[in-house]
Amino acid sequence: MELEHIHGLVAAPFTPFHQDGTLHLELIPEYFQLLRQNNITGAFICGSTGEGVSMTTREKMKVAEAWALATKDDADFRVITLAGGNSITESAEIARHASSCGLEAIAFTSPSYFKPVSVEALAACCAHVAMAAPELPFYYYHIPVLTGVDFPMLSLLEQVDGKIPNFAGIKYTHEDFMDFGSCLHFRDGKYDMLWGRDETFLSALVLGARGAVGSTFNYAAPLYYELIRAFDQGDLETARTKQQQAVKMIGLLGKYGGIATGKAFMKEVGLNCGEFRLPVLNMSAQQSDAFKKDVKAVGFDNFRSRLATQSIAG
Repeated sequence: MELEHIHGLVAAPFTPFHQDGTLHLELIPEYFQLLRQNNITGAFICGSTGEGVSMTTREKMKVAEAWALATKDDADFRVITLAGGNSITESAEIARHASSCGLEAIAFTSPSYFKPVSVEALAACCAHVAMAAPELPFYYYHIPVLTGVDFPMLSLLEQVDGKIPNFAGIKYTHEDFMDFGSCLHFRDGKYDMLWGRDETFLSALVLGARGAVGSTFNYAAPLYYELIRAFDQGDLETARTKQQQAVKMIGLLGKYGGIATGKAFMKEVGLNCGEFRLPVLNMSAQQSDAFKKDVKAVGFDNFRSRLATQSIAG
């Protein structure tokens, strides 16, 4: 299998829910248009941002089917679904389903309840899921802050190299730049290393990253493409300024309770994706009012994503 590297920004979409907590799949075609009109190159669905761990297997399959249908006429847009979880059997089932409905790739993150005791055990888990859909590129999703599994990814690449034909690369959501850089150079850059920390994207570009997956790309893609453009032109002062703008924006996530704040940002760009499911808590009405003021203060309207039908005023 010839495995291509992904360049540019891949958004990690929020899963849209109705007010009653059921899936709002009808919003996904418009969501796709928002991403595409802001030069997003793909979608990493049902991950952390997409609340995959809070959905049933059937719900995740329905989300995958909706994204496959919405993007079927765009050959350049890649949809990757997260098949990972605590049940390897379920992960393999989701991987097979992803292939049957026409998605472009699958991803897998380590079980976090019964954790792999060694990198060899983690590689065996990857092989089991990857072989359920051998015709699809397979990505490992490294996010130790949530899984508690923190083996060096260079060690994982050494374990899987030549043994899992469809192992495409790693979505790297961690702060170990030494390990990330080593993975980038492993086997002369054989594997696709997608950066997963929006707040340190510039540092990853310096090391050689050319693709990234992020939640804030959903609603602030223009800011990151300005950052990339400045970096590519050697204008590091502007690139650092753009990265700091992103940091200020991302700081609002922590200020207002974490990951659920992202759906509040989506409302600011015109897509109401509902609320996060428990155990994640959503903003109160009072917090929402304060959030809107802070959003304005960080200059969000100057760099937010927008649909073609929206004016500069929103």
